[in-house]
Amino acid sequence: MILVLIIAIPIKNDLIAKKVADDLEKIPLPNNSCFIEKKSLAGKLCGNGNGMQYFGAVLIKSDLSLEDIQDYYYSQGEDDLKYYIESQKDEIIRVIENQNASFESNIEGNDYYIVYAWGDYNGIASEFDLRGN
Repeated sequence: MILVLIIAIPIKNDLIAKKVADDLEKIPLPNNSCFIEKKSLAGKLCGNGNGMQYFGAVLIKSDLSLEDIQDYYYSQGEDDLKYYIESQKDEIIRVIENQNASFESNIEGNDYYIVYAWGDYNGIASEFDLRGN
């Protein structure tokens, strides 16, 4: 029984993080933009202390400026999901502090952007996943 929990709880948390990335991918892209890749992670990703964090991101390539992309995504925002947009200069996802996280795509140029969000879940799986410590 304990072995089942050790396996099932991380899978549940990974699925929660995947949903954050899937929700970002469902948002129609701004004009002159194309989808490159998505990424999701669950664990203690930033900061100190204990607690699970759920991260989802999409990498896009766009002819638009950072400000135009930010305006577009902020206008698409839902009440329960806030988006963050930054320029992406290389494969490394710098907003993740406690793990090495990167995109698989080769990023060259100044026209790549990461759109990311943090998910939330307060169920039992968030309490018993060792990655949250």
